[in-house]
Amino acid sequence: MSSFDNQTVIVTGGGGGIGGATCRRFAAAGAKVAVFDRDLGAAQKVADAIQASGGQAAAFPCDITDRAQVDAAVKTATEQLGPIDVLVNNAGWDVFKPFTKTSPDEWARLIAINLTGALHMHHAVLPGMVARSKEAGWRGARIVNIASDAARVGSSGEAVYAACKGGLVSFSKTLAREHARHGITVNVVCPGPTDTALFADYKEGAGNPEKLEEAFKRSIPLGRIGQPDDLPGAILFFASPDAAFVTGQVLSVSGGLTMNG
Repeated sequence: MSSFDNQTVIVTGGGGGIGGATCRRFAAAGAKVAVFDRDLGAAQKVADAIQASGGQAAAFPCDITDRAQVDAAVKTATEQLGPIDVLVNNAGWDVFKPFTKTSPDEWARLIAINLTGALHMHHAVLPGMVARSKEAGWRGARIVNIASDAARVGSSGEAVYAACKGGLVSFSKTLAREHARHGITVNVVCPGPTDTALFADYKEGAGNPEKLEEAFKRSIPLGRIGQPDDLPGAILFFASPDAAFVTGQVLSVSGGLTMNG
């Protein structure tokens, strides 16, 4: 495992399944972890567990759809933990319905959380990263965006979510080009079906959760649903010095469900 000693990492949605697993893995590798979540109690639970294990972490309330909250959380995290070295945009939300049964209000919330929220985070964090790129001894900064295999191949019942995540992929590739000269890399991890609260909602929305889960297991070459701990390895790779020459890339972590040549 690469060392992240003395590096400050923000993880949005850090109180959830994938976010919490990612926070714990960064802390185990020596990072100072800023756990961002709109649910402060969930974020604090992750931070407390990290601290109890000897790691460094602090919880910050942050609704990424609210730019004022984003700016305040980034400012406070920087003051408490230091300049941001790694940003992991993980927070997300979905509603599981055929597109024609969704409403404009649902579209607005999906876009606000899954796309605009990530834009807020980049816009708040990138200026500091760019400013530091002019300093002597700059080692580069890393951004890892969590999209979805729905962005790559589509997913029934997730049309607007897939559109948002597809937009995040394209946005990431563009920022990778714009900020390569600053030594900032931007990459994307696309989870497949993963055992999180979001996936539980997806199964419930389908009306037959057990049948749907079995269908996924049969379609995944590795024969199981992903677990939150399956994701941090890919995320930490993109954030590590091992990926210093990797930018604008998309990696699927789906047990082989969506193989791509």
